[in-house]
Amino acid sequence: MSQPTVVRIIARLNIGGPALHTMHLSHGLADSYPTVLVTGAVDEGEADLFDEVVARGVHVVRIPELGRRISPWQDGVALAKLVRLLVRVRPRIVHTHTAKAGTLGRIAAVLAGVPVRVHTYHGHVFQGYFSPVLTRVILAIERTLARATTTLVTVSEGQARELVDEFRICPAPKMKVVPLGLELDGFAPARSAGLRDGMRAELGVGAEPVIAVVGRLVPIKDHALLLRAAARVAAAGQEFRLAVVGGGPEEPALRALCARLGLEGRVSFLGWRRDLDRVYAGADIVALSSRNEGTPVALIEALAAGRAVVSTDVGGVRDVLRGGELGLLVPSGDEAALADALLTLLRDPALRETLGRRGAAEAPARFGVARLLGDVRRLYDGLAPGKRAASRNLTPSLTDS
Repeated sequence: MSQPTVVRIIARLNIGGPALHTMHLSHGLADSYPTVLVTGAVDEGEADLFDEVVARGVHVVRIPELGRRISPWQDGVALAKLVRLLVRVRPRIVHTHTAKAGTLGRIAAVLAGVPVRVHTYHGHVFQGYFSPVLTRVILAIERTLARATTTLVTVSEGQARELVDEFRICPAPKMKVVPLGLELDGFAPARSAGLRDGMRAELGVGAEPVIAVVGRLVPIKDHALLLRAAARVAAAGQEFRLAVVGGGPEEPALRALCARLGLEGRVSFLGWRRDLDRVYAGADIVALSSRNEGTPVALIEALAAGRAVVSTDVGGVRDVLRGGELGLLVPSGDEAALADALLTLLRDPALRETLGRRGAAEAPARFGVARLLGDVRRLYDGLAPGKRAASRNLTPSLTDS
């Protein structure tokens, strides 16, 4: 490969918005900004995008100690390996993604003397993840790191306001907004219409509407809220099937909750799926019940697929749904409001069609890969003008992390 201009760092390539984002940037900008992508290992039970990223020709360096969890010993080892890699590669830009990689990667970039340091917040861990005391410590670290960062990026306007005004991470001029960019063509209703019957046959449903939820089965996604709302919908006499797509440590507890709520016959746990085009084609509604989000990939994909959506009003969701123009918003943690919104959509096919048509018309231009690549190319051009890669090959020097 050419002399890398960018070293991009992310803690893990688990299936989700941040990993897809880094994959598209690393591959799509290779012509003007050759990139080395550094990552750690996924958590147990998570699906891994590593092979797909490598198959696209991205040069990936895996540092096993660079995981999501906090571990002083492993974090120290990962930091040392990152510094060694950056000294050897000498990139113009280090671009970090997500909290753990953002902390270790930016410290390593400072120690290695990398001139341009960029960090993207795909969400944040300042609410709903840790105790108040630990959250205050993390905020102090983030504010310090922000002063050592050339540019901070977030994936939605709402999250940018939150980080600047509520959490005081940095002054507003230092924060840029670059929304996610995804490969959405395969979800277009015209391309996926033929998949609907097959997916519904797999679920064993007839005419009843299908609600889908796509995401990791972890506490922050609050699937339990959705199940409790679904129980209210069932109590109201409304027919439906709920398809839960994803995996994670909460699955046993969620299955037990289904049993307690009497939902076993209405809920299907489908695990991780690669055929999300089929999932969305077979659904009538896509729901999200998270306590916190950056920019939820599932909602963007659902919009592109022409599906009506309902979501808790957290993080960047309001920006994705244009304040409720493209889907229904409910307060976080409010199962009654979520149930009412689901009932509204379940009982009104015309509203579902209207919302789905709006989403399918807007999503590709707002959240497509081409827009993402253009945004980040312009960002890099402004930060490192005239410093694009030379032609010499450094592949051998990158293999030892």
